Amino acid sequence: MEAKATARYVRISPRKARLVIDLIRGKSVAEAFSILRFTPKAASPVIEKVLKSAVANAEHNHNLNASGLVVKKAYVDEGPTLKRYQPRARGQAYEILKRTSHITVVVGEQ
Repeated sequence: MEAKATARYVRISPRKARLVIDLIRGKSVAEAFSILRFTPKAASPVIEKVLKSAVANAEHNHNLNASGLVVKKAYVDEGPTLKRYQPRARGQAYEILKRTSHITVVVGEQ
């Protein structure tokens, strides 16, 4: 039995979020929470929130015990990119890409 949670259109670069998501893949839920709590990255609170939602889905929808759950799958997909422009010297414009992410966490029993 597996439970899934997804956060879509999160305003963080997928490359930065993947650095954090790689730390928790395959770990127990308790260990994943402690890793996320002490990882000084901007993606940590967002991923912690998605993991908390996946655990709640497992408890509520599938009647699973939270203590025996493991992070089965965890991945970050790229969302749409917001394009902004920064004015520069001599009438030029530099494009700024504000990237978004879709974060997915799947938890299940061992």
